[in-house]
Amino acid sequence: MAASSCRLLLLLLPWLVTALHSPPGCKIRITSKGLDLVKEEGLHFVEQELQNITVSDLHGKEGQFHYNISQVKVMDLQLAFSDLYFQPQQHLVFNINNASISLRFRRQLLYWFFYDIGSINASADGVHIHTVLQLAKDESGRLKISNITCNASIARMHAGFSGTLRKVYEFLSTFIVTGMRFLLSQQICPSLEHASLVLLNSVLDTVPVRNYVDEHIGIDYSLLRDPAVSTDTLDLDFKGMFFPRARENQDLENHAVEPVIKENERMVYVAFSEYFFDSAMHAYFQAGVLAIELRGEKVPKDLEVLLRATFFGTIFMLSPAVDAPLRLVLQVSAPPRCIIKPSGTSISVSAFLNISLVPPGRPAVQLSSMAMETKLSAKVFLQGKALRVQLDLRRFRIYSKQSALESLALFSLQAPLKTLLQLTIMPIINERTKKGVQIPLPEGMDFTKEVVTNHAGFITVGADLHFSKGLREVIEKYRPAPTAPAYPSSRPAEPSVDPRQL
Repeated sequence: MAASSCRLLLLLLPWLVTALHSPPGCKIRITSKGLDLVKEEGLHFVEQELQNITVSDLHGKEGQFHYNISQVKVMDLQLAFSDLYFQPQQHLVFNINNASISLRFRRQLLYWFFYDIGSINASADGVHIHTVLQLAKDESGRLKISNITCNASIARMHAGFSGTLRKVYEFLSTFIVTGMRFLLSQQICPSLEHASLVLLNSVLDTVPVRNYVDEHIGIDYSLLRDPAVSTDTLDLDFKGMFFPRARENQDLENHAVEPVIKENERMVYVAFSEYFFDSAMHAYFQAGVLAIELRGEKVPKDLEVLLRATFFGTIFMLSPAVDAPLRLVLQVSAPPRCIIKPSGTSISVSAFLNISLVPPGRPAVQLSSMAMETKLSAKVFLQGKALRVQLDLRRFRIYSKQSALESLALFSLQAPLKTLLQLTIMPIINERTKKGVQIPLPEGMDFTKEVVTNHAGFITVGADLHFSKGLREVIEKYRPAPTAPAYPSSRPAEPSVDPRQL
């Protein structure tokens, strides 16, 4: 019994491994160079968030001295020493060292019958912030910051006092500065946690996961697994499968070669396997749109003359239909297949062409039904965030499905039909692929200096990144609806102006 169980397990093991590690149709790698660019934009974002820190009012009593510190406002930040780097297995680490924060706040002091009010300038020096962001795939297959750990400390804090009671404030500075340092350090991490888990995740929400490409098909960019992080790279495995909109829950099994990215010289690499393109053509085929009809004046005149001459006998036997318009119906008979080689990318298409006469008010008369085999060369390129494909006819062959003799008779149609495809059909197809499909990047981030490289079974696009929109601009556009604040309001309470209330 045990031996039978072991044999069954060995038989199922390859299937279990395949099920647990489904190959991606699309893979994205972000390198350390790309992270450096993200750090620059992220540091600017952190500065903006820390400038909005809210510190609670500080008030107390020492003997006959009553003090109240309020309306604390960050005036300036110096975040000179910062670092953002990968930490295996799923983390990003963001450090700020030896930073300084300049503050201004309102002071109120009551000593016996003396009342003093004004402002105080202070500076927090030796600010250290250590944050670790955990990246993970959420339930919808979207990349998210799932958790953050944060530690913040302030080494020194100094306050400059002025006014009639400056000596009194200097006496109380130990209490005030210690309290302010504690309150300020306690607000840094909650601010960054909100910035990461809420605001930055709202930017990640702009990455397309499952959306429509056009009125016929959509694409599934859901992550297959959590990101894989090494010391130099972050790899994301996307499903990369197109689907017909009429059958959105349909799944197409992936038997293609898994893309392997070995380079890390550019900021980002995007790889697409043959499955990515095959699923697009399969989806269009199932949507029933891989067919084109030309009738009457849309049929090129030279081709019409040749077709009428070729089928002269048939047309003559149908004398009432001699002057009837011609109709050509070109329809793909099976989902096209993509073949990617180091030498280039090609697409094999099998189709049939029906040629018939359509007399007005009478049933159509079929003249011929011929099979077609074509091979298209495909130029894949990236523009902005859109992956586009330019197709060109490379090889073309027609033959009769009825007999070899008829295939021989159709030989004279080979060249004009190829011309028809090149001049009439291919522009229509390329117009459909002109829009392209968006690559799963957040809004505001685009590719530049793209270089496409062919491999055996997949294509890689190496590129640099740039921000066409700042993080703040995207966040403000998609800012979540306000909820009950998890941290103190950004607007401090108005201090009392009556010394008797101190």
